[in-house]
Amino acid sequence: MTPTPQPLETRIAQAHGREKADLVLKGGRVFDLVTGILLEGDVAICGDRIVGTCASYEGKREIDVSGLILVPGFIDTHLHVESSLVTPHEFDRCVTPRGVTTAICDPHELANVIGTDGIRWFQNASEHLLMDLRVQLSSCVPSTDMETSGARIEAGDLKPLMGHPSGIGLAEFMNYPGVIHCDPPVLDKLALFAGRHIDGHCPQVSGLDLNAYIAAGIRTEHEATTAEEALEKLRKGMRVLIREGSVSKDLDALQPCLNDATSAYMCLCTDDRNPLDIAEHGHLDYMIRRLIALGTSPLAAYRAASLSAAEAFGLKDRGLIAPGLRADIVAIDSLEGCHAQLVLAGGREVTEAAFALRAPQHEIGRRSVKAPAVTAADFRTTSNDSRTDVIGILEGKIITEHLHEDIAIVSGDKAPDPARDLMRITVVERHGKNGNIANGFVRGFGMEAGAIASTVCHDHHNIIAVGADYADMAVAVNRLSALEGGFVVVRDGTILAEIALPVAGLMSLEPYEAVRDHMVALRGAARSLGIGIEEPFLQLGFLALPVIPALKITDRGMVDVRKFEIIAG
Repeated sequence: MTPTPQPLETRIAQAHGREKADLVLKGGRVFDLVTGILLEGDVAICGDRIVGTCASYEGKREIDVSGLILVPGFIDTHLHVESSLVTPHEFDRCVTPRGVTTAICDPHELANVIGTDGIRWFQNASEHLLMDLRVQLSSCVPSTDMETSGARIEAGDLKPLMGHPSGIGLAEFMNYPGVIHCDPPVLDKLALFAGRHIDGHCPQVSGLDLNAYIAAGIRTEHEATTAEEALEKLRKGMRVLIREGSVSKDLDALQPCLNDATSAYMCLCTDDRNPLDIAEHGHLDYMIRRLIALGTSPLAAYRAASLSAAEAFGLKDRGLIAPGLRADIVAIDSLEGCHAQLVLAGGREVTEAAFALRAPQHEIGRRSVKAPAVTAADFRTTSNDSRTDVIGILEGKIITEHLHEDIAIVSGDKAPDPARDLMRITVVERHGKNGNIANGFVRGFGMEAGAIASTVCHDHHNIIAVGADYADMAVAVNRLSALEGGFVVVRDGTILAEIALPVAGLMSLEPYEAVRDHMVALRGAARSLGIGIEEPFLQLGFLALPVIPALKITDRGMVDVRKFEIIAG
């Protein structure tokens, strides 16, 4: 979707001023991420490349950017497009106008449902977007052997996918115990990508374990949640990606680590951010504003958003506004404000007209929800021990606490107890593999009644539900099969709000604006149940991810992540 690259002779002639440039941005100032100063002069563009700065140019087309500051396009260094709940085309429409011109994605959500076809679908999408969508190859499908996914991907399955131009390397390696203890299938994948970029995922791993993990060739990591954790990883040569998503909000904790010295080794990412959060707060633009407001220098913040990100992932053709580099440019109101007034992605102006010219993409992953029909009785527990493991939610984080409570057994069941904020949490296998149903307890939603359920259930994407009432939980779970996946809120047998996500139970086929509006209704319905968490649905989904400490649940039962084992029921 970028302008046709011009012959080398033409680029040189336009750079030298012997020919008019294809496009000239006039009147703005360039924020130089090497020296940290604002540079005067025009920016000349030939095709998809910047060819001139710090001089006066004439252009075949000229845009007046007087009073604006020009910064390099932002690079989101780790995300899952699926978690935006929209297709790649709609994600492009949603965030590129905010200045995100490159996004490095891991399509493992879709891959966990439909396998390598999902990765190929993202690779195809990358060929038709305004932004440059880089598609990492998913390393852990499923993330562990303690869950039932729709597909399994081994090293041999990845090899045919490695030649696509959107590729950089291997996506986040979540099975860190497998790396540390040299599991053969893990070593096969690491060997296949030796010498290429391998993205990391090692929450709360430190000391000798961290040394072993890094020694495997893993160089970037986005799971640090404290300054101490981030600093250890930085000191051991890892590039730390500061994450601020809809659930995982680590920016405030890591901001003290980001300064002019460390910014060379720190980047920004969102990981999982939905259209409602983007509409209300922003994307990487929000992160930049927030960092500067907390005291980070503009140089460090903008370096982390572009130049350092480009260097970390080997994208040597971007990250600065300089001759010879890709014309990814954002014209903003001010360094502190970071509100995009004009965006160029590969030399193309980002407009609705430009979006309309993109080739459409075929649907994929339809009718993927094959869950058994459930009744209220399926949500009863069978334990004869009042001592109970409870997942403790930490809002703003995807790590959890491993709590222990005594819950009385009445008529052979340990029931939810709203007075103690102890809710039933259940995972129902939905890929048509075994029909597993696992029940447990969670604290932190603050629910008083009803139920919510979702097919966004990391990373295996079975159905996950939480509720105070078993009958409402059954209504919610069964409704998800009819919707082909999505989110549902139920009270007293009535569906209060829902959204259909028919693309593998993960993505909507509607425009991102419609998804945003559905999320407003869902949030309001959830609050009517007493739920106080700002983003309850994505928070719920992460309670099933057994590679994030401390206690999680999958369709096979409650998982002690620190021991990396299922707790005997």
